[in-house]
Amino acid sequence: MLSLKISNVSKSFINKQGKNHVLYNINLEIKSGEFICLLGPSGCGKSTLLNIIAGLEKPSEGSIFLNGTEVKEAGPDRAVMFQESALFPWLKVIDNVEFGMKMAGIPKTVRREKALKYLKMVHLTRFQNSLVHELSGGMKQRVALARALTLDSEVLLMDEPFAALDSQTKNILLLELQRIWLETKKTIIFVTHNIEEAVLLADRIIVMAANPGRIKKIYNVQLARPRQSGSLDVAYIVADVMRELKEEVEKVAKAEFDDDWDIKKDAVLYNADSNLGIGL
Repeated sequence: MLSLKISNVSKSFINKQGKNHVLYNINLEIKSGEFICLLGPSGCGKSTLLNIIAGLEKPSEGSIFLNGTEVKEAGPDRAVMFQESALFPWLKVIDNVEFGMKMAGIPKTVRREKALKYLKMVHLTRFQNSLVHELSGGMKQRVALARALTLDSEVLLMDEPFAALDSQTKNILLLELQRIWLETKKTIIFVTHNIEEAVLLADRIIVMAANPGRIKKIYNVQLARPRQSGSLDVAYIVADVMRELKEEVEKVAKAEFDDDWDIKKDAVLYNADSNLGIGL
C-alpha cells in the first residue's frame, strides 16, 4: 500500500551568490510501513527534503502526497524527531511525553495511558517523574521518541536523532529503534550521514548526490533483523555504499577545503620520522 509519494520536488534558496539549488527533481514512492534512510554528504538537502515532507517548508517545484492527499502544511499524520530532543526542562518526563496529546485535546486519562505505554516501549517507565536535567543524552532522545510515538502518526520523520550521542549509546538505540519499528509498523524516514547507521536500519537506502541534491542510487537492504553493528553482512553493504558515496563526499570536501587537499594523498597518515617496518 502506497503511503508517500514525492513528485518532481525541487527546492531553491536565494543567497548573496544568487539562486542556490538545494534539491533537484526528487521522485520517490514509499510504501506504508517501510523504513527509508536518506543518506548523503553534508549539504545535499537531506534535512530540507525531510522538512518539506513534514510540511515545515514548501518546495519550489513539485508536490508531496500522503495517501493521495497533497501535503501543504504540517499535520498530525507526520511526527518529527530532530537532532535535539527539544524537551521542556520545567516538565517531568511523563508530562513531556503527554505534551503533544495535550495540545491535541486528548483527555488526561487517555493520554496518561498512552504515555505510559510508550515510555514502557522505550524502557523509561521508572523515570516518568524525573526532570529533563536528570537524564542522559540517550534517555532524552528516548523520551522524545516516546512523545513522537504517542501521536499515532502514520509517518515518523527522524532527522539525525542519534548524531550527538556516544557510539555505545547509539548502538543500543539503533537496536531499540529496529524493535520499535517492528512493533509499531510505522513508515519511518530517517536522515543520516552515517552509512552503517543506514544499513542497520533501512529497508531502502536513498543515496543522495550533492550540488544540487538529487537521488543518485537506491539500495535495497535485504538482511534479517535485528542487524548488529560490525557483522560481516552489514560491513559488506557498508563498503558497497561507501564506494557509491565517495565521489559525493569528495565533491563537498573539495568545495570546503584548501586547494592543496587531496583525498588520495591524505587517505593514509604517514610519519616521515617513523621507522616502522624497516628491515622487513
